[in-house]
Amino acid sequence: MRHQVAGFQTGGGKDRRAGMRRTLIKQLFEHERIQTTKTRALAIRGDAERLITLARNSAKGSDIEKVNARRLAAARLGDTDLVKKLFDDIAPRYANRNGGYTRISKLGLRQGDSAEMVLLELVE
Repeated sequence: MRHQVAGFQTGGGKDRRAGMRRTLIKQLFEHERIQTTKTRALAIRGDAERLITLARNSAKGSDIEKVNARRLAAARLGDTDLVKKLFDDIAPRYANRNGGYTRISKLGLRQGDSAEMVLLELVE
């Protein structure tokens, strides 16, 4: 029984889960919408919104705070081009929005294993 066990069951070990989350977040920021299972979407949604908030709040900070924010985002994403897109393109869109940067829309069940599929996208 999984009483009071936090998190989502996405399969595999800790390293596999971390790699999967990083890859899905990269794809979300690159394509601005991804199709995935409901469990995986819920698992990455919070991390993606935290990164957008970090980028959004760094715009008001000093130069040192801006560099530190970019370093934190690069450590999470592992891709400098994507960090540039996050800070220069995605974050300014949400300057006047207090959270809720993503939307999850249900798509139905997957043919092969009946997993619930969703569309995770950035809100305009």
